[in-house]
Amino acid sequence: MTTGTVLTFYSYKGGVGRSFTLANVAVLLARWGYRVLTVDWDLEAPGLHHYFGPKLVEQPEHGVVDLAHDFLRGAGSPVAPQDLDSYAVRVGVEGDRLDLLAAGRVVSGKLDDSYSKRMQELNWDELYRRGFAAYLEACRAVWTENYDFVLLDSRTGVSDIAGICTAHLPDRLVVVFTANDQNLDDVVDVAQRADRARDRMPYDRPRHSVLPILSRLDNRVEYERAEQWQRKCAEAVAPLFGNWLAQTVPVDLMMRHLTVPYVSYWSFGEQLPVLDEQVPKADQISYALETVAAVIAQDFDRTDVLADNRDAYVAAARDRCREFDLDVLVSSARQSRVATELIEELRLLGVRADRSLSGDPGFLAEAADSAQHLCLVVEGPLSRWQITESERFLRHTLGPEGTHRQLFCLLARGIDRDELPGFVRNLHHLEFTPDVRPVRAARQLHHLLTSTGAGPGQEALRAAAAALRTLPDTLPYAERFVLIEDTVRGMATALDQGDMAQLLDRSADMEFLGKAHGDGHGVPAPRELLDATKALLNRIDRRINAFTE
Repeated sequence: MTTGTVLTFYSYKGGVGRSFTLANVAVLLARWGYRVLTVDWDLEAPGLHHYFGPKLVEQPEHGVVDLAHDFLRGAGSPVAPQDLDSYAVRVGVEGDRLDLLAAGRVVSGKLDDSYSKRMQELNWDELYRRGFAAYLEACRAVWTENYDFVLLDSRTGVSDIAGICTAHLPDRLVVVFTANDQNLDDVVDVAQRADRARDRMPYDRPRHSVLPILSRLDNRVEYERAEQWQRKCAEAVAPLFGNWLAQTVPVDLMMRHLTVPYVSYWSFGEQLPVLDEQVPKADQISYALETVAAVIAQDFDRTDVLADNRDAYVAAARDRCREFDLDVLVSSARQSRVATELIEELRLLGVRADRSLSGDPGFLAEAADSAQHLCLVVEGPLSRWQITESERFLRHTLGPEGTHRQLFCLLARGIDRDELPGFVRNLHHLEFTPDVRPVRAARQLHHLLTSTGAGPGQEALRAAAAALRTLPDTLPYAERFVLIEDTVRGMATALDQGDMAQLLDRSADMEFLGKAHGDGHGVPAPRELLDATKALLNRIDRRINAFTE
């Protein structure tokens, strides 16, 4: 069973938009069908209840501070409370599930009068001496079983609370910073400190993957200065991309995708622009927030696709948990008898099919995403409507190594394929005979829609996963680990570049190198190699699941 991912949103300084980013990303992830828990661990300056206040189904009666006090009352029991779910409250937004574990009890939109005293009574060193780490670990296990993503809002700076959020609990860090030297001096160091701290903990978690978010960059007025600072920030945080960014993607390009602009309209109060900007334009703040949410939803993977096609990358994250209203939408010229008959035949086969109803561009945004797949019926020259609809569908669809959405083409016999637009000419065509009911074409399309056979890419992925899983923890000679490290890097590069043949070759090398020979005395594998192998295996498993989910 797949467990959820814990991410801590951290900032060295306050006022950088950390809580704002977390709250909006949480809403997006929930809207896209993920189960999300937000935890307000910024106990000295909590604020998530303000962002979610108007949407809270009920006022929080408990919070993080109560979890700590309940641990003390339980005489240091390492078992999570049986009613742990009751500490969180539901946030009433569109989607699957979004919950808030506030800092403490909230009354009339504010933390109750006893909160400050109860928070200051907590001695975190003493709590950890009494076994609070095991207690938190038990709570974490419950959260990751019940949620896809657990988002922690951390205390700023260097503190005991920040250490819990950056070293103990998270799988990954999201570091939010602004364009000034105070932030840049610490943004890389915090990840290194967190890794050193978790190395001393008795929990098996790899080194952090860190997502740097440049926030509140005003590039609308001072464009040249904004460009200078953007380049400076990209150079400063480049080390944070080392263990997850595809090698073909320039750091400065990725940093632009991870920049949340300053928009004065959203700078007042605690607001959720993603609720208002449902289909944001490129210059709107929700556009950038969607990109951040997509990187998190994609587990920091497939960044090569993000570099090539941001809309397709976001759509893949949005649609991964989505249930479409239709299996296929049929696009045709108006008054097409073939399209009508094709839909009738598909429905007889159990396919949820319908037809594009209008050429109105206002209808396009909704219609193109109402179905999982799109089928073009081509009886002559493509209409402008069909071209626009197809191009939009392709912009929101990943390639064959990471998608379950496809564009099909039903082509009338006698049509000159050379006269078709390039993107249609390169599709696999199903043919039909005019004046004959398209029964055969419907059956062929039904087979394509329901078949789940694995292609060569899937075979390469499974071979790579098998080779990595058989890698032993010890080998007779340390020198062999050097060869294995080089092979792991080669496999990661092949995956980044989509070179399945190279991945298959490297997997065969890995299988050979992993076979132990010797007198039974072993040299343990380096920690960095084990972390790199685990991270690569997680990426490959996610690719495999993309085909089968």
